[in-house]
Amino acid sequence: MKPADNDLFLPYLEKWSLVPDGARIVTPSSQLLPVTWHNRPAMLKIAHDAEERFGGLVMKWWQGDGAAKVYEADEDALLIERATGNRSVMRMALGGEDDEATRIMCRTVARLHAPRAAPMPDLRPLEHWFQELDAAASRHGGILLRSAETARLLLADPREIGPLHGDIHHDNILDFEARGWLAIDPKRVYGERCFDYANMLCNPDLPTVASPGRLQRQLAVICAETGRDAKRLLQWTLAFAGLSAAWFLSDGIDPGSDRQVAEIAAAELDG
Repeated sequence: MKPADNDLFLPYLEKWSLVPDGARIVTPSSQLLPVTWHNRPAMLKIAHDAEERFGGLVMKWWQGDGAAKVYEADEDALLIERATGNRSVMRMALGGEDDEATRIMCRTVARLHAPRAAPMPDLRPLEHWFQELDAAASRHGGILLRSAETARLLLADPREIGPLHGDIHHDNILDFEARGWLAIDPKRVYGERCFDYANMLCNPDLPTVASPGRLQRQLAVICAETGRDAKRLLQWTLAFAGLSAAWFLSDGIDPGSDRQVAEIAAAELDG
């Protein structure tokens, strides 16, 4: 590692007896370093964003069931089990196995949603997130107004409340070989469980997300796999696509596919 990298990670390398095992990874909210911990592959994550740090609360609460195991944690850093498999849900989705990729994500989410005996960690309600959509809808109008209206209806009549992953997409479900497909990088949020399934239909990093017929087909796959109500899932898709668009707009970025997905979901609801 470079000296600057060493300065950032060194306290944890010493504190948790870690050995660097790869190049540093930088994301908008965190810095990560592949390491080994007691001869096990692990990932050291140091979050810069205050909210990002709280994802570790949910990871610990899951206790490795449906998600990567947490080996060590403190207020700023998280040491988790590292995915070492070669399979990729994203590559499957782009390589003719989109249906199976969606089923894998559904099965992983079902494990995350399973009842736990431990008390729920300190999470924020979905209503907190959707405040940003209301503001964006007022400023930008268009389909965001429909998304915001739909979100208000859903939030006023919630069903199946519990801790959520909050960011289910193709790059947050990884191949852990013998342990199967597991989730990483949850957010600090709880609310209606259907929200996590709607995330699957709105991934802006998936080039085919707004391709003709894709949303309708994957909607059917999710409903067949999980028993979800198609109308309710479409409503959450419309709401979340609008929220994701609002986030992009707040950063000065064109929301692109999120607007398209919201419009497709609205059209299906009106059909």
